Amino acid sequence: MKRRARRGRRKMDQSANRPDGQDCPDLPVAVIEEIILNLPADQALRVCRLVCREWKVVVDSASFWREKCRREGLKPRCITTELWDWKTFYFLFKEARNLLKNPSADESFSGWEIIQNGGDGWTIERIFAPHPDNTVTKCFVTSYHSCLKCQLIDLEKEGYSPAFLDEMQPDIVISDWYAPRRDCGSKYDICVELLNQNQEAIQTFQPESVFFPQWNDQQWKEMKHVFKNYGRGVRFIRFTHGGQDTKCWAGYYGIRVTSSSVKVCLTAG
Repeated sequence: MKRRARRGRRKMDQSANRPDGQDCPDLPVAVIEEIILNLPADQALRVCRLVCREWKVVVDSASFWREKCRREGLKPRCITTELWDWKTFYFLFKEARNLLKNPSADESFSGWEIIQNGGDGWTIERIFAPHPDNTVTKCFVTSYHSCLKCQLIDLEKEGYSPAFLDEMQPDIVISDWYAPRRDCGSKYDICVELLNQNQEAIQTFQPESVFFPQWNDQQWKEMKHVFKNYGRGVRFIRFTHGGQDTKCWAGYYGIRVTSSSVKVCLTAG
């Protein structure tokens, strides 16, 4: 009876270490790591981490993600960099996601702050000319006085730690698609700023305004820029774009914008 009681207590102690209260397989750490390394990363995070405390420790360790990067050939751009957050590096390398919300007007103006709403203001329309991405069907449209809208991206809230940004200096790639109406002249403007903790500009991309004449070819054009080697301290990105028509026609004859993006990207050295 005493032996059974001791075995029962040991079983309870093992179960207490598990999120789901199940017994955890008694395997060496090296074997656990090898098992999980052969699984997709999302399964390691969403499934293996929940098996027991020992498996969680393995998945959360820097050595696990360093080895996963090594096996998949993912290397920091600067080989002398002592990378501390290998998990963030892994997912940044594998998938650079768009940090702008509602980039193609699918959710009205959700996510955007309208800072200038001149003429008849901003509106949303179906696209007139086919977009290179055939999933894009809507665009934001400007009017006859200046129309500008912006988004402020908090990089830390998006999962990019200050230490990671400062040490790794990943490329920040911005893209914006714009097009005029065929029957009206228009102007396109964009300004993208990398900001510090006080939301002061560290680096700015603001090219000259782009003008289109009346009776143009009405094709979509891409504005693209890559921020590199921007220094320490970047914590926010402010993305602002818009424009107007140049004929002062009532209604919505100004520049069209859609499919905007801001991505934090890493490339192999």
